[in-house]
Amino acid sequence: MIRMPHTTPLPPIPSSITPSELARARKAAEEFESVFLNTMVAEMFTDLPTDGPFGGGQAEETYRSMLIEEYAKEMAAAGGIGLADSVLRDIIALQETSET
Repeated sequence: MIRMPHTTPLPPIPSSITPSELARARKAAEEFESVFLNTMVAEMFTDLPTDGPFGGGQAEETYRSMLIEEYAKEMAAAGGIGLADSVLRDIIALQETSET
């Protein structure tokens, strides 16, 4: 898991946000980070050679995209690059301002 020294921890969660709302917001933030990571990892895979006895073909293209998607999901769930925490902070801030 990658830890960045310049990231800041989440602020205290306001009591007006229920645990289920927080869980939904966390899931949305992780999904957003997963989509971002999917795009980044897919770009890194574009220039990898696919030749060799087990490479290439239509099946390789299909399964590569599935593999990249799973890599991105796992990376985001394991803490990713800190984007989910930042997005979650913004979701919480927006939710607080919409309630007042």
